[in-house]
Amino acid sequence: MDFGVGYFPTHDGVRPGEIARRVEERGHAALYFAEHTHIPASRESAWPGGDVLPQKYSHTYDLFVALTAAAEATSRLRIGAGVCLVIERDPITTAKEVASVDHLSGGRLDFGVGIGWNREEMRNHGTDPRTRVRLFGERIKAMKQIWTEDEATFHGEFVNFDRIWSWPKPAQRPNPPVLIGGGGESVVDRVLEYGDGWFPQWRDDNIAARVTELRARADRYLQIQMLSVPPDPKALEKCAEAGVERASVWLPSGPWSVVEPALERWEKAIGELVGR
Repeated sequence: MDFGVGYFPTHDGVRPGEIARRVEERGHAALYFAEHTHIPASRESAWPGGDVLPQKYSHTYDLFVALTAAAEATSRLRIGAGVCLVIERDPITTAKEVASVDHLSGGRLDFGVGIGWNREEMRNHGTDPRTRVRLFGERIKAMKQIWTEDEATFHGEFVNFDRIWSWPKPAQRPNPPVLIGGGGESVVDRVLEYGDGWFPQWRDDNIAARVTELRARADRYLQIQMLSVPPDPKALEKCAEAGVERASVWLPSGPWSVVEPALERWEKAIGELVGR
């Protein structure tokens, strides 16, 4: 098992390129950026993390702008989306952005994707929350067609286009790993249908049992990564026992004086685990 970090790249915190450079210099395997295009002021949807939504959710840079900065500042670090809300994005444009970042980074992109929790946010992008799961699947499948075919075509319930040309193709073939986020009842089915791996959160239920189920049902290799792992060697040990291949912690957003102590706590937990 190796280790990464997640970060909300806000305009008033450590810049995306700088945190990527520092994380790479300290020997971590990966850096994941969160995405929200905006946060509706109505605040009708409950945030899964508590009563008060942190400011960082509405202050992030664009995901692919931040990833490009991180790619340019590093040479070895895996960079990724933790997670990209594809139900709020045009699939042709998103396929181009994913391929561009993967190509520019020399094949270092992990494409974490999710359905999201904020229903007002979805609606502002024209997405009906009742059909978001089907929309999500079609957009992933359509993007895979664009990445792998010289002349791509897709016809579905929500996504339709006749023959198109789109380059560059991703450096990773056939595509950057598509890691399906979420912990709902049907997530294992989605991973098996069109994912290259599963990207659950630490708070999701029955991770170990569901990893076992996923492995038993899979007819191909699937990555298992986990986000929001606490900086605790016991938590890391549970991840390893469950078959998680990369564990990542969320770092706070802000200046380096805020980020560094949290990163040091994470590194201390890793050190205690591997030093046993």
